[in-house]
Order: sequence, then C-alpha cells, then structure tokens
Amino acid sequence: MHLNLQGRARRQRRIRKKVSGTTERPRLNVFRSARHIYAQVIDDTTGMTLASSSSKAKDFSNDGDKVAAAKAVGALIAQACVAKGIEQVVFDRGGYLFHGRVKALAEAAREGGLKF
Repeated sequence: MHLNLQGRARRQRRIRKKVSGTTERPRLNVFRSARHIYAQVIDDTTGMTLASSSSKAKDFSNDGDKVAAAKAVGALIAQACVAKGIEQVVFDRGGYLFHGRVKALAEAAREGGLKF
C-alpha cells in the first residue's frame, strides 16, 4: 500500500473509534477521489445510508473547479437531510485534512442547515 494511503487509513481508523452516527445524530461521511467528492449520511446503529450526494451523480452539473463542486455537493446533502428531517449530524472527514474540498463541503452543509 502506498505510504500516503497507509497514513490516511490509520487516521480514518483513529477517527472512527471516536465518531459514530446514531439515529438522532447520524454521521456525515466524506470521500474524496482525484476527480470527484462523495458525501453520505449514515446511521451506524442500523447500518443504513439515510442520504447521499456526489459530484458524479447524473443530475449534478458544475462548470467550476473541484472546490466549487464540493460546495455544491455540501449544499445538496444538506438539502436532502433537511427534507428527511435530519438537522444534526456528526462530521466524519474520513482521514482527510479539514482543508480545501473537505472544508468547502462542510461549510456548504452548515449553510444549508445542518448543525455539527
């Protein structure tokens, strides 16, 4: 495994020991690939994904850069959560630094009405 991926996997395990989603406060998980960004709201007690959004979805359109796409995904996930009655979540950055695309997604989700 590549050295950088080993570090991210280690950070991800360390975070997941402390962060767990419940029915009242599900976990907002972020996955960042080279081109796209994905967000899921997960209830870990039942193992169910309650809402999801990504920059790879068919109805997603973005002409900007990757940070703009992350902002749009954050707004979409917040909109989906508010529609389902979810207002509070626990943020799981997935081992990534809270910077750039991950930060843009989190700030857009907060602006959309999610509290974390």
